Amino acid sequence: MSKEVVQIDAKLPLGKAFPLALQHVFAMFGATVLVPFLTGLSPAVALFTSGIGTLIFHFFTKGKVPAYLGSSFAFIAPLALYVAENHSLGEAMGGAMIAGLVYLLVYLIIKIFGSDFIHRYVPSVVVGPVVIIIGLALAQTAVQDMASTNWAVAVFTLLATIFFSILGKGLFQVIPILLGIVSGYIFSMVVQYGGFLPKLQEMGLAAPDMQLLDISPIFTAPWLANPTAQYATEFSGQVFSFASFHFPVPEFTAAALLAIAPIAFVTIIEDLGHIFVIGNVTEKDLIKDPGFDRVLLGNGLATAVAAFFGGPPSTTYGENIGVLAITKVYSSWVIRIAAVIAITLSLVGKLSAVLSSIPTSVMGGICILLFGMIAAAGIRTMIEAKSDLSSTRNLIIVAVILILGVGTGKVGYATLAGILLNLLLPQKS
Repeated sequence: MSKEVVQIDAKLPLGKAFPLALQHVFAMFGATVLVPFLTGLSPAVALFTSGIGTLIFHFFTKGKVPAYLGSSFAFIAPLALYVAENHSLGEAMGGAMIAGLVYLLVYLIIKIFGSDFIHRYVPSVVVGPVVIIIGLALAQTAVQDMASTNWAVAVFTLLATIFFSILGKGLFQVIPILLGIVSGYIFSMVVQYGGFLPKLQEMGLAAPDMQLLDISPIFTAPWLANPTAQYATEFSGQVFSFASFHFPVPEFTAAALLAIAPIAFVTIIEDLGHIFVIGNVTEKDLIKDPGFDRVLLGNGLATAVAAFFGGPPSTTYGENIGVLAITKVYSSWVIRIAAVIAITLSLVGKLSAVLSSIPTSVMGGICILLFGMIAAAGIRTMIEAKSDLSSTRNLIIVAVILILGVGTGKVGYATLAGILLNLLLPQKS
């Protein structure tokens, strides 16, 4: 029996919407807090700004794009240089603010000249493989970085999620991600505290000398937390305080701007790919309505506001697109509730600690399915558009996008290559 489709404008009762929103939070949590861990920013602030940014994005896209905005991985290297290594929080956030303004500049250009050219220059033979690599480019993260830390837990979580997705009844069928994570978490406790972990490590199914999960921080974490507290101690000379919150003082240096702001052009192209995926999944032309210009406006302002609080730049998240594809619940109302939950988690230390304790391998099992669903959506795009793959021209475009995207892991570069090839290679008369 196929799942009931919940459309973008549907406003579900809170009792039903909350668990649906919670699985979106679980899906985005790991990646959103990983970026600040790698760059020296505050994970709590990143969680806070992801929620604020998502609400801003939904306001400017009129709630017509069911996307969640989390920390962008594209900015990791320059942020780490200025924050973790040079302790220049102000310079990093100054560059991030200008990156937000780059979004606004492109928004104005599209607003003036229109977005019709996007469909004209980015046909299905480009969109399809771009969507595929959005999923495949994340495969290494899901498999090698996450699932491989404990294959027994990852496989159990994956199978549990598939079971609930296909055989679940009623509400259970539309919250398979949440149920899969809970199942994987419980199984992890059995593996670790039942004494099975050493045997799995001996068999090579789990990373050696690595604890599966640690629940002790849950008991020591405070109930109420200030997400910006880290900045008051580590960057006291570069922050100003207001109502117990601490905000970085932006510094607009040429070096930081040149290192950080231009990355926005790459993430804009990645955003385009994500919007194609969401449009494919929801069967809506989001480039036309609400328009890609509004997507850029929302993401640009979300990035600028994140920088104001000391958070990483924002971007639409593939993990949450995967949740849409699996559950067929496209409601933007559910995404907005997820944003409120994320903000709440950043302020409640114990709840944030619970999510932080989820084993990496559990999320690895989940992400194998989420990222795979995105790649499958790209194949569906080309099939439904009846792309002519008997054409050598089209095969070249698809081949270059796939290999360049998977080989570099850079969706933006592969997308740009596909667009250029589509413009340069002659069409058969």
